[in-house]
Amino acid sequence: MKIATLLLFMLLIVNCDAQEKETQQTQETEVLTLGVFHFNFPNLDKRQIEKSDQIDVLNDKYQKEINLIVEKLSAFKPTIIVIENRPNTQSKIDSVYNLYLQNRYELNRQEEQQIGFRLAKKMGLKKLYCVDEWGDFDSMIEEFLSGKDSIGMSKFLYYYENNPDIDKRFVRNNIYKSQGIIEELKILNDPENIKKDLGNYLIGDFKYENQEGDFLGTKFQTGRWFSRNLKIFRNIQRIPVNSSDRILVIFGAGHMNLLNMFFDCSPEYKLVKTNSYLE
Repeated sequence: MKIATLLLFMLLIVNCDAQEKETQQTQETEVLTLGVFHFNFPNLDKRQIEKSDQIDVLNDKYQKEINLIVEKLSAFKPTIIVIENRPNTQSKIDSVYNLYLQNRYELNRQEEQQIGFRLAKKMGLKKLYCVDEWGDFDSMIEEFLSGKDSIGMSKFLYYYENNPDIDKRFVRNNIYKSQGIIEELKILNDPENIKKDLGNYLIGDFKYENQEGDFLGTKFQTGRWFSRNLKIFRNIQRIPVNSSDRILVIFGAGHMNLLNMFFDCSPEYKLVKTNSYLE
């Protein structure tokens, strides 16, 4: 009797386990990530874009291309659109977007408006979600960045600006000027290029040591990049979803080297192929 009860209990556990896995599979939310270059060229990244290499996305030929991009992405039928703005700007973004819905606002050059606002309006969405964050540094980096060790800071900045691994970095030429925005986005969202881009965060300042054997560079990069993207992902997790929702994430392409991996590994989401919608 005891053996029979034990076997029944084990079968129930296995069955519940299987049901749970099946439920998890059916509850995965589809996610399309669109890695972009910053349409307004703020030049806040390490790699600077010379004025002569920039384009004005408000020009008619680029506006036509952006409208085509919006049309292509609408085939994904997103119900939630996520943009690279911090949560504390949500009310401002809501206000500007509502003006745009009322045809009382001219879109600026930023990609969250050129693509995000346009697509959200086309899909009948009431808002876009602001999920960007800054990373967190541990006490070692906080103290180092405070300036108490000015000599150490000078050495680090010199190392940062004169990256000894510069020849190992993955760098590609922009083609938006010669071949258009869509072709540029295809390259930015190519999985192989995204993987190579992550490698740039594992060399150079990542390897810097203030004292032999310490992890100053690793801790710096952990806070600056890895922590930041984990927090962005967590903000996306906070967005309520139902079984029919589909999420479009519009962010600087560099973020996809971590965000795509998070979505791909998560049991809550199903990452779809971006370039299948850009073809």
